[in-house]
Amino acid sequence: MGQIPNPDNSNRREFLSGRALRSQLETAADALGDALTDNARQAPAGGSTVRLSTRAMACDFSVFVNPESAGQLRYASDALDLLHPLEGLMTVYRDDSEMSRVNQCAFGESVVTERSLFELLLRARILSVETERGFDPTMGPLIAFWRACRARGRIPEQHEIDTCLARTGINRVRFDEQTLGIGFEVQDMELNLGAIGKGFALDRMSQRLTEQGLDDFLCHGGHSSIRAQGSHHGLPGWPIGLRNPLFTEQRLATVLLQDQAMGTSGSNVQYFRLQGRRFGHILDPRSGWPVEEILSCWVFAPTAEQADALSTAFFVIGVENARRYCDNHPEVSAILIPQPRQGRSLEPVNCGVPDDVLFFTSADVTT
Repeated sequence: MGQIPNPDNSNRREFLSGRALRSQLETAADALGDALTDNARQAPAGGSTVRLSTRAMACDFSVFVNPESAGQLRYASDALDLLHPLEGLMTVYRDDSEMSRVNQCAFGESVVTERSLFELLLRARILSVETERGFDPTMGPLIAFWRACRARGRIPEQHEIDTCLARTGINRVRFDEQTLGIGFEVQDMELNLGAIGKGFALDRMSQRLTEQGLDDFLCHGGHSSIRAQGSHHGLPGWPIGLRNPLFTEQRLATVLLQDQAMGTSGSNVQYFRLQGRRFGHILDPRSGWPVEEILSCWVFAPTAEQADALSTAFFVIGVENARRYCDNHPEVSAILIPQPRQGRSLEPVNCGVPDDVLFFTSADVTT
């Protein structure tokens, strides 16, 4: 996961009035650079930051700026205000959302959608096709079924998985680009943007901040989705810590992120046990079963929605397919960590991340 600033969560009104500014600056001094272990090269350390936060999409979203930009925090507040309308557009957990309306009505007839949602779904379809369904926004039935099985403490039967698979697949969704209409070819399908929605929101926030003249900032959503712009304390980017997937309180590496986004997927924290077996929370859209081969994955891409979706896709499709994708899309890079072999240290696989921005800081790594 990405380790990023986490000072006390003052509310935005209090922050903008200045009462919380001093304490934020004092507590954030080490927020971007934890105590790092020396390795072949010294990893860059971060300095003081100022943060504004709100809660949306079941997680905390934050905007970080350098202290000299604190006078522009009203723009960070404006960017955060975009989140709640976007959540109302994309969520499947509210019956009155645009996404829920599509899911309820798109079988049998085309449902005309709001343009930004339609265009996001189109981009999601492209990413699904490019990754051979490593990422698939039609996973709703499978996600709901596994959640129900987990609540009942039972492992699904294969025929039940097959029934769910018959109601998934982006190829079963019709897109009418003239009318902005969405249609389902089978009943009880569900589009779910959980693996791309936070990234989409971060891109919209970043666009707003840039339009307002902010050059240096970092946005995150739920710590697993990050977008960084400009520089931080004289560094050519923002130093972001990558957590050790086996010992999550330790830092595995530091990466300098500039004018780029990062998405994270992993099974080391979010997993569950059924009948003595350990299952990760990321499902393979092709088989319907949890993925077991990869421990953690970080993807770096021009946009946060790409990084989000591709981190899920790469986790599913594995090292060689992820490497092939990065070779064919040089603007995308990744670090994958396969499940360690018994008695062996972690062996990260670098798919195109430049050496000058990547600093491994853990002794438990074979590179």
